[in-house]
Amino acid sequence: MSESDKSADWVVYLIRNSHNALYCGVTNNLQRRFKQHQIGKGAKALKGKGPLELVWSLVVRSKSEALKTEYAIKQWPKSRKENLVSRKLMIEWDKDKIQYIEIS
Repeated sequence: MSESDKSADWVVYLIRNSHNALYCGVTNNLQRRFKQHQIGKGAKALKGKGPLELVWSLVVRSKSEALKTEYAIKQWPKSRKENLVSRKLMIEWDKDKIQYIEIS
């Protein structure tokens, strides 16, 4: 791993597929990863379910925060994920704890 890879921003993202399902993932290069998904080289869950739309992303400080955020989002019902997409819910990291902020 190069030094630039170690300091790369980690991103948690949501992609909407043609069936209106939301897929959550993490990467340190969002543009590259989304292109992989679009050509069918990403997650099996998205393969053949295009067109795909990147609908939400969050930059975090580390791979650890990205994985913890991804895990939390994957536990949510779709309605709460839709709140993220529509910006009615925000996620922030405060020290080592994830914070959820409801926007009215």
